[in-house]
Amino acid sequence: MSSEDRNTAPTAAILVIGNEILSGRTQDSSVAWIAGRLVEHGVRLREARVVPDIETEIVAAAQALSARYDYLFTTGGIGPTHDDITTDCIAKAFGVPVVVDPDAAQRLEDRYGPGNLSDARLRMARIPQGATLIENPVSAAPGFRIGNVFVMAGVPAVMRAMLDNILPTLRGGAKLLQRTVVCQVPESVLAEPLGAIQARHPDIDIGSYPWFRQGESGVSLVAQGTDARSLDTVAAEIAQMVRDLGGEPVAEA
Repeated sequence: MSSEDRNTAPTAAILVIGNEILSGRTQDSSVAWIAGRLVEHGVRLREARVVPDIETEIVAAAQALSARYDYLFTTGGIGPTHDDITTDCIAKAFGVPVVVDPDAAQRLEDRYGPGNLSDARLRMARIPQGATLIENPVSAAPGFRIGNVFVMAGVPAVMRAMLDNILPTLRGGAKLLQRTVVCQVPESVLAEPLGAIQARHPDIDIGSYPWFRQGESGVSLVAQGTDARSLDTVAAEIAQMVRDLGGEPVAEA
């Protein structure tokens, strides 16, 4: 991508919160999904972290990441149980109290019915003072935004619905495009000529990703940038390099 795009495209980080992720009990799918949607919107994901349900860890990570990047997206820890502490931690990171939002409480009461808003359910109406709600069309309990931090549910279906409501509000940049050339030339053989192509095209990011499947091995050579014509040029050079090394390039969309 161009040096101008590197400097102007919004940047983002993801903070995944939950002991269940770190224990291996639950497999995270949030990072890949959020990353893909951000790319479509022209936001560059720069970092992803996973932290346990420990206040000091969440607060420190939220403060560091929100200061470093334009946007921070968190997932997990805003449910009704005692270990859902994300709201309190984000409030502490911003130095504000937690309050029960009347709009959030009303949404929950509308979902569960009058008189059925238990203390546990009311926990999901708590947000940091000054935050704004993020719509949740799946299960009503909202997320929230405070500053440049977007706090979303950990349940994938709910998180995705929340993200759909967030994306239109974000400042985007040029969409990141890519071209992929797959071959079965050893990566060690490709290293020097591939490095030469990268040197000729500093505005394009070129990555080499080995794969092994069904008894065969190969390499996916991925070029990323914001200019389609430049990417086509680089992809053609990579394909010719593979041919020159005795391989057969296969282009992927």
